[in-house]
Amino acid sequence: MELRILGCCGGIGAGLRTTSMLLDHDILIDAGTGVGDLTLEEMRRIDYAFLTHSHLDHTAYIPFLLDSVAAKRGHPLTVYALAETIAILQEHMFNWKLWPDFTQIPDAENPWLRFQPIALGETVVLGERRITALPARHTVPAAGYLLDSGAASLAFSGDTSDCPEFWDALNRVENLRYLIIETSFADEENGVAHASRHYYPSLLAEQLPRLLKQAEIYITHLGPGDQPRIMSEILAEVRGTAPRMLAHGQLFEF
Repeated sequence: MELRILGCCGGIGAGLRTTSMLLDHDILIDAGTGVGDLTLEEMRRIDYAFLTHSHLDHTAYIPFLLDSVAAKRGHPLTVYALAETIAILQEHMFNWKLWPDFTQIPDAENPWLRFQPIALGETVVLGERRITALPARHTVPAAGYLLDSGAASLAFSGDTSDCPEFWDALNRVENLRYLIIETSFADEENGVAHASRHYYPSLLAEQLPRLLKQAEIYITHLGPGDQPRIMSEILAEVRGTAPRMLAHGQLFEF
């Protein structure tokens, strides 16, 4: 498996893209603004998307992707997400008001978009690839994902704050190699972080010892303009394996 980081920032700006990752050539993990850097041919080849939650920085480019390439495809894009996430997108995005309902275009029998619910702990098998929904704790129903090639696994937290069930799930993974985990705010913004259910450095440092497996740790979703400060605080407070900042365009092979 190869995972390409299309976007990994908590906001936008020159050179900054919100969360999206391309697994091999055909699977999106979240669909933030990073999707917009793909070519039309790369977008056309995407058959599946796994969404962590409904917030726009993780979902906004599903409509634009389909608007650009759906008519050039012979089958729908299948979007996996929690049932609650699908309900939010159907009510507030694909509702004929904010955007056309692509589950009904060209018609209900031949749609451009198909939603498929996934439950926490459920695994979707696509060839030799196994994708499992992991627990998360955010302001809306949310999940992380475990991407397992058989040889090794990469875990992605999605947007979350402290979630004991997440660490318990990771500790059951025998072949864990990488962990991508969010930290959105600096320590002095811990009040905002708690209210919006995101990590900040001292909370991450408190929670990381729950991980009993050895893994390379990468930090994502840092606030625009605050990346150096947040990473400096993380490196000052985390003991053991020093986390690294996730980078736009980074590739993981596992």
